[in-house]
Amino acid sequence: MRPIVVFDTNILFSGLGWRGTAHQCLLQARRGIVESVTCQEILAELETILRLKRNMPEDDIVDAINEILLFSRLVNITNTLTGIVSDPNDHMVLECAVVGSATHIVTGDRRHLLPLGSYQGIAIVSAVDFLALVANL
Repeated sequence: MRPIVVFDTNILFSGLGWRGTAHQCLLQARRGIVESVTCQEILAELETILRLKRNMPEDDIVDAINEILLFSRLVNITNTLTGIVSDPNDHMVLECAVVGSATHIVTGDRRHLLPLGSYQGIAIVSAVDFLALVANL
């Protein structure tokens, strides 16, 4: 079975800007080895971060979001999940994974998401661990 994965905003941000492990994770989705699932809320957070942390021009931000949409299935979330982690922005990632029937969440969030280990049967893993998993498919 092909993994269904939600990439946290930090993985998308790093994967678009640098050629490290986050980029390698996104390549797995581009190549169809894994199925990427995202939601409008994750993309909106990414847009904000690209604008604030990279000073990316609007046209480049639109291109980056469209690039992600080329290899991702967009799901709608209700934004009603609360109380799981202390960072409210992480709830959208968890809810996106549940709604999208994800098998994995890939994140670099060592403070909130990675310590959970899993949520409703969805494995929460680092980029390095996810690449090791995909290499064994």
